[in-house]
Amino acid sequence: MMQTHHEQTTDGMGVTTMRAVTQRAYGSSDVLQVGRVDRPAIAADEVLIKVAAAGLDRGVWHLMTGRPYLIRIMGYGFSRPKGLVPGMDVAGRVAAVGDDVTRFSVGDEVFGIGTGTFAEFAAAKESKLVLKPDTVSDEEAAASAISGITALQALTTVGRLEGGQNVLIIGASGGVGSFAVQIAKALGATVTGVASTSKLDVVRTLGADDVIDYTCQHIDDGERRYDLIIDTGGRNPLSRLRRALTATGTLVIVGGEGGDRLTGGIGRQLGAALLSLFVRQRLTFFVSSESREDIERLAEYLANGAVTAAIGQQFTLEEVPGAIAAMEAGTLTAKAVITVHS
Repeated sequence: MMQTHHEQTTDGMGVTTMRAVTQRAYGSSDVLQVGRVDRPAIAADEVLIKVAAAGLDRGVWHLMTGRPYLIRIMGYGFSRPKGLVPGMDVAGRVAAVGDDVTRFSVGDEVFGIGTGTFAEFAAAKESKLVLKPDTVSDEEAAASAISGITALQALTTVGRLEGGQNVLIIGASGGVGSFAVQIAKALGATVTGVASTSKLDVVRTLGADDVIDYTCQHIDDGERRYDLIIDTGGRNPLSRLRRALTATGTLVIVGGEGGDRLTGGIGRQLGAALLSLFVRQRLTFFVSSESREDIERLAEYLANGAVTAAIGQQFTLEEVPGAIAAMEAGTLTAKAVITVHS
């Protein structure tokens, strides 16, 4: 797509190529390479961002491997990925704006959801960006958008959380889970986080009132029942999740972890939705929507300190393959960040 004529530019814009992580086939992290590619063109409703930092979330792994295969059918590329450069979470400075963009100007510091953000420059829809609060670093902002709005929607839009409720967050040390613990606390809930032994202290630091070590404890041990369970892990069978819920509690299954190569966790999710028709408990699942309103709400939480991006390790563009391998091995805590421009 051609760039619009009136674009203003910032430093580095005289160069038409950029460093980026590229992927030309589905597979393990071995399919990723770092090289020079053309700087992206932007449409009339898009913004070009000079990337300061980008977040690494589970969706990047799914699009790298092409698994579950259902995502290929959903339009991301059947035999190979449609997008050359991976990455969606982004924070940086506006380098150029399209003709129809009214909310941003060159030089604005923004964060949100873009396309091909593991690069020096990335395009993003104006509708998927917000201004970055001054008190929030680029790395914190880059770690926040996708995981943060997923946690927010799981708790509020789908989970209908009310203050005073008991909430269980499964996968509390991960990207979505670390935000869910904090947002649930900000909304007045009593929060229990589930994680492995080595990550329990991180979950406590996030503000969880109690923790469960899944390596030696079950969530349905009978000691407590929960009004709302947010399951980001995909390990627990539906029967166990139901036993941990109150009689009229709500389960929200986030994403498509677990399951087989074809459909991922969708079988368990559909089973939950079907069963929900016949029981008093609400058994739900959802895939987050990229809502500007929710990114703005998240920005407010970040600005006032109610929520802090729990950043784990930081990587350079050259280290992205290793970062994704570490995520697959389960050795990352909280949200990993790719630093691009200082």
